Amino acid sequence: MNTVVRAAGGVVWRPAGDGVEIVLVHRPRYDDWSLPKGKVDPGEHELAAAVREVHEETLVHGVPQARLPSIRYLTGAPGVEKTVEFWSMRALVWQDRPADDEIEEARWVPAGHAPALLSYAHDRGVVKAFLDLPPVTAVVALVRHAKAGKRKEWTGPDAARPLDPTGARDAAALSGLLRLLRPDRVVSATPLRCTQTVEPLGLPFDLDAAFDEGQSPEAAAGALRGVAARGGTSVVCSQGKLMPALLTALTGRTNVDFHTRKGSGWILTFSGDRLLAWDPLHPLTV
Repeated sequence: MNTVVRAAGGVVWRPAGDGVEIVLVHRPRYDDWSLPKGKVDPGEHELAAAVREVHEETLVHGVPQARLPSIRYLTGAPGVEKTVEFWSMRALVWQDRPADDEIEEARWVPAGHAPALLSYAHDRGVVKAFLDLPPVTAVVALVRHAKAGKRKEWTGPDAARPLDPTGARDAAALSGLLRLLRPDRVVSATPLRCTQTVEPLGLPFDLDAAFDEGQSPEAAAGALRGVAARGGTSVVCSQGKLMPALLTALTGRTNVDFHTRKGSGWILTFSGDRLLAWDPLHPLTV
């Protein structure tokens, strides 16, 4: 069996005139042009690795918006394959990158011109998937609250049941990933375990009972679309008994298993009122 090396990277874009540019890198070791990417460190989440590697190779701070197709290829070393998870990323901050032995140049090019410069067909396929995406207007991270002990062992009002120590740890891990999305808005269901799940983000949050369990999935989906309609990046914390039906109502897909573990969630990408993608977000500690 081949050894599989895990890697992650991004198609990183910025506005330019009437279109967008994406950043490519030239590697002197291989004399090739490729998308910025690199190996996932032990114990590192792929999303965190993608953001880190993009910055290391380009000096661009990228904000993930939607998952793109993954690629898998032979590296040329005997018995070694590489898998790369890619994300479309909005460039938030960038600067010129000095040349070194790893990256000779990080170059911004019009997105439509990138396939002609890229050295590998698999990178060109990822860029095509990016070019096929409509403009992203909003990203909503829909998350389920972290662990809060057992309902039957809690003697107080259920809405006051707090996170347990494992849940607090998992909420911290989840917030580390959510910060990579650079959220500017947080909305929580009303139970304490939900608000405690988003508190590690360090942002003010609004309460919305539409995301409480027992509410109408259609109403919750409408409330989530309302959050997305405001644009930007939002985090919404809800509950496990509501979320599968909410996501079914939102996507119209009845054949998808939307069960969500506690302390994990979904990244929902919108273009206007159109839902473009829904990608699971599972912290490694869950």
